[in-house]
Amino acid sequence: MRRIVVTEFVSLDGVMEDPGGAEGTEHGGWTFKFSDPEGMKYKLDEVTEHAAMLLGRITYEGFAAAWPGMTDDVGFADKMNAMPKYVVSRTLERADWNNSTVLSGNPAEEVAALKQQDGGDILVAGSASLVSDLVSHDLVDEYRLMVFPIILGSGKRLFADAAGAPGLKLIDVKRLGSGTVILTYHRG
Repeated sequence: MRRIVVTEFVSLDGVMEDPGGAEGTEHGGWTFKFSDPEGMKYKLDEVTEHAAMLLGRITYEGFAAAWPGMTDDVGFADKMNAMPKYVVSRTLERADWNNSTVLSGNPAEEVAALKQQDGGDILVAGSASLVSDLVSHDLVDEYRLMVFPIILGSGKRLFADAAGAPGLKLIDVKRLGSGTVILTYHRG
């Protein structure tokens, strides 16, 4: 059985909106204040160890606009472009980014079916609405929260709309030189 692993950039006050600045929001790009080679290696390892990505439409569209034209020396862009991507959306008619499939049915049922398939674990990045839905249906097996030492005060919060979240068990804490902390939780 495949596992669903949610990975997020989060401010100390729980904001996860526009960490890379692509959306043009008030606080967009806030993660760039904390350059950290350890954190970038962690993200590379995380992507390479997962078999597929699960994304909401907005995150998918942002990634699909950026990644196809990117290259790097460590293989991150190659992995992002090659790995299977599942997009949960009721409005997106097609997904043109390499290896992308639109899941347009009931999100909880579609993701539960994905978990039953053979293959490696599935990584969920960004996708706040999707994450809330997955949490509400107890479909998340692991949370990897990269918590940055910044208080933004406003913006979309990661668990603002989540209901019925199960108890969690802290599995690992990684402290980075920038003051960022990576917290890993499993369902309790």
